[in-house]
Amino acid sequence: MAIFRSQVLVCGGTGCSSSNSAKIKEQFESKIEEMSLDKEVQVISTGCFGLCEEGPIVVVYPEGAFYNKMTVEKVDRIVEEHLYKGRLVKEYLYEDSIDEDIIKSLSEVDFYNKQKRVSLRNCGIINPEDIREYIAKDGYMALGKALTEMTPVEVIQVVKDSGIRGRGGGGFPTGVKWGFAAPNKADQKYIICNADEGDPGAFMDRSILEGDPHSVLEAMAIAGYAIGATKGYVYVRAEYPIAVKRLEIAIDQAKKEGLLGKDIFGSGFDFDVEIRLGAGAFVCGEETALIASIEGKRGMSRNKPPFPANKGLWGKPTIINNVETLSNIPQIINNGAEWFRSFGTEKSPGTKVFALGGKINNTGLVEIPMGTTLEEVIYDIGGGCPDGKQFKAVQTGGPSGGCITRDHLKTPIDFDSLVELGSMMGSGGMIVMDEDNCMVDVARFFLDFTVDESCGKCTPCREGTKRMLEILNKIVEGKGTLEDLDTLEELSETIKNTSLCGLGQTAPNPVISTLKYFRDEYEAHVTSKTCPSGVCQALLSYKITDNCRGCTKCVRVCSVDAISGKVKEVHEIDQDKCIKCGACMEACPFDAIIKK
Repeated sequence: MAIFRSQVLVCGGTGCSSSNSAKIKEQFESKIEEMSLDKEVQVISTGCFGLCEEGPIVVVYPEGAFYNKMTVEKVDRIVEEHLYKGRLVKEYLYEDSIDEDIIKSLSEVDFYNKQKRVSLRNCGIINPEDIREYIAKDGYMALGKALTEMTPVEVIQVVKDSGIRGRGGGGFPTGVKWGFAAPNKADQKYIICNADEGDPGAFMDRSILEGDPHSVLEAMAIAGYAIGATKGYVYVRAEYPIAVKRLEIAIDQAKKEGLLGKDIFGSGFDFDVEIRLGAGAFVCGEETALIASIEGKRGMSRNKPPFPANKGLWGKPTIINNVETLSNIPQIINNGAEWFRSFGTEKSPGTKVFALGGKINNTGLVEIPMGTTLEEVIYDIGGGCPDGKQFKAVQTGGPSGGCITRDHLKTPIDFDSLVELGSMMGSGGMIVMDEDNCMVDVARFFLDFTVDESCGKCTPCREGTKRMLEILNKIVEGKGTLEDLDTLEELSETIKNTSLCGLGQTAPNPVISTLKYFRDEYEAHVTSKTCPSGVCQALLSYKITDNCRGCTKCVRVCSVDAISGKVKEVHEIDQDKCIKCGACMEACPFDAIIKK
């Protein structure tokens, strides 16, 4: 294996790939070859570095130079100056990565210094398409240890002792789940990796599969050994082409190295993995709907019990864990339960990965110890809201979660604390909202998503969420009443208590939490027929003030001829004609048009 003096790591995750990181990599390779540096410098495509806002990202080692917002046009200069002459191109470096000409390590950069990367430990560091790099980072050591030094009972006990809880939503103890399946007698058992990540704005599981697929395969094999399963399935949505490709490569490489397949490590244990593609149905994130989909049926939930640990895929005992949960398992086996419990909280040990998005400066992927406060995530890691806007709320848990206000910024992030506030951990979506967001519209957005994604099997979810959405649409159109608010609360409780699966049971959460913390906004919509945030179009009006100079620019952009007035005189807007598109306000050079 060749030894290189420098390595150029180019982010190959979905976010950076959509910004031409593949062409950036190609240009590095071409320029390096042109300058006869190809024997000295290696270019590698990695997974996500996390700081998506600054992508595409390129890191050059051994210096650790962090180049952000890369373009193809910047490549030649980096090769000529940095890789050839040994001089940093400072103006291309991420501002916080250098201090008085001294390159900071990533752990010293503000975005990273409060994080602890366990699930994301290899993302952005290794080539996910080369099993040798995973092995060099202690890959498959945990599987070897489990198969040669531990009994299945001991493996389950370590996972139980670690206290790890499922990172996919409900937070059920992983070791307990494994323990349910292990004693069940069957000619076949299954391990399923749930990679059907459907929350709007969530991309944690996708990034792990893109940046470190072997960690998931290794964990599935360990789980298989623990419960006596010899077959595994990764259920991943087809909208994740990079993740699917890298999974396919990883499975093929693991089989060739004897790390999947027959008689792994000469232990007599067999385990194989296949990929099953989902069509993007949100409900298939629920385990019984996911099982139905793998079986070739329509993805619909069923009553429990029996639970999948007793009767799952094709009626056989089955364990289902999501990607992030599994990615922790090799580290727990290698380092022990106490190591995992050494960070996080007593009831929620370990770390949690969040996709930080919305009105936040540092959009990206973050992994924090449980117990870190919302304030630390939003301000210290996320950098606060752009343009000096005031933070208003954060939605955690996606459509199944709820909004948390600025009054709760000191709240430690763990499973139980978020539930107490009327939200939930979910898979890890964290959408930040500022003063310009209308909370009624936010609730309507998430409920609209849930209505569209309901499988339709049970009446409370199928019909109840539609009725709630109808009421919310009435409210944002200025047709709502105070009685509608009472109806929303009544419907919410009924749907929560009577729906068949988690999708319906949690669907009202965004409405419940926004009604609880932002009831004044709802009341403004139904009593004064105004949207305090100026978002709901039906409740808006545009007015031309005395600052108008009569330049007629607003007249020229109005598509419905709603504006009249003479040149050099104050113009007027006919409210009956106005369609509230805002084009006039954008065109006015004198800030003479206001939105009310």
